[in-house]
Amino acid sequence: MSEAQTRAGSRAGSLWAYALDIYGRAGVEARCLQLQDAYGQSVPYLIWSLWMAASGRAPDTATLEAGAALARSWEAAAVAPLRTLRRELKTSARALGAGPERRREHLRGGVQKLELDAERMLLEMLEDASPQAGASAPSAAEAIVAAAAAWGAAPPANLLQDLAARAA
Repeated sequence: MSEAQTRAGSRAGSLWAYALDIYGRAGVEARCLQLQDAYGQSVPYLIWSLWMAASGRAPDTATLEAGAALARSWEAAAVAPLRTLRRELKTSARALGAGPERRREHLRGGVQKLELDAERMLLEMLEDASPQAGASAPSAAEAIVAAAAAWGAAPPANLLQDLAARAA
């Protein structure tokens, strides 16, 4: 995604602006994709947990579980089908010639934008479901471990702690 594309419309302090900031940091994209692809985690949901810690918000278990349910539902309805299509368009490239290749790549770029839009919408919905800022927010490491536990099958704690450290 281009810098202009990702920065357009982001409000300072918003979850979207935070997500753009940390996703661009060294090693964050690779760790996020590992947590997503190898452990079934929702990257927007994990980033939401880190943002809540960074912005002084202390979610309770019910908030994390509601956020996980929202993320699962939106990812199943919007994000995952778009991601699957984008990846299929990438892997089908080898069977096409130069003319179809350009068109396929153009289509893939459009699908990628839609996938990013769907993730942004999820982040906006999660932000809307966030508790108010307060004085007793957890650390980034505590927040992401709690969120992964609420998600279900938690990945290795060291991977979560690494992502939390990179986001700090």
